[in-house]
Amino acid sequence: MPTDPQHWLEHFLHHLRTERRLSANTLKHYRRDLQEILSYCQGAGITEWRDLDTHQVRQYAAQTHRRGLGGRSIQRRLSALRSLYNYLLRERVVTRNPAHDVRAPKSERRLPDTLNVDDINRLLSAHARGALELRDLAVLELMYSSGLRLGELVTLDWNDVDLVERMVRVTGKGAKTRVVPIGTKAIAALRAWRHRRDQQADAAEPAVFTGRHGRRLGARAVQQRVRRWARRHGLPGDVHPHTLRHSFASHLLESSGDLRAVQELLGHADISTTQIYTHLDFQHLARVYDQAHPRARRTRK
Repeated sequence: MPTDPQHWLEHFLHHLRTERRLSANTLKHYRRDLQEILSYCQGAGITEWRDLDTHQVRQYAAQTHRRGLGGRSIQRRLSALRSLYNYLLRERVVTRNPAHDVRAPKSERRLPDTLNVDDINRLLSAHARGALELRDLAVLELMYSSGLRLGELVTLDWNDVDLVERMVRVTGKGAKTRVVPIGTKAIAALRAWRHRRDQQADAAEPAVFTGRHGRRLGARAVQQRVRRWARRHGLPGDVHPHTLRHSFASHLLESSGDLRAVQELLGHADISTTQIYTHLDFQHLARVYDQAHPRARRTRK
């Protein structure tokens, strides 16, 4: 049986792609994280996965933290390593998982960036001129209307979208699908874009969002267009596609208070991931309290 660690790394990535059907973007992160760990192993003279022990994994986590890598990034790498070893255990290449009990250093939880409702209205009320701006407006409307991830947006095909029933079928992380409602404004934007898109894209191209040459729009292009659109309309800070997803979740939770429903709409496997938006909701309530409660108002100097 081959013992070369790169050989088993490639087999594991093949397993993730074919059996677990992970997205290309997720596979890219797995490869990058595991290659980093493999480089560490090679530098430490570890030539086989079976030779890596728990003490060395802890040393790796501590070393990368001292070099400035955040706790969440280290945790992601350790999670990738645990998954690799679970696969190697299945294949009987190793007899233990050295990353099993190793935890990353804790880091301060960073709240996601969001836009307030006024900024969202300013962003989405702009008049679109020409086909590409119609497309960009449809992108913005759909991301905010349905809380899509960037990867989910760029892989959408027209047969995933039902403009009559106002629903979109989304393939999220781990190839899990969910059905999410689409708002009225987003439906109108999608209809306007589809009319222009059909004039310039090949009839055989299934993608909802295409570029000027009629081919599927990539994630980098969406990031650039969202940033440019936000700057042009005077929004503060660096607006990116995920800002719209975060804003969707925050505004929906503020209005409904239904954490479980927001979890379902976002496609979070664990409700603890969704709970970060309760912190944003509390911040909103705290601002209202500070402004409105007679005993909370700060005295002006």
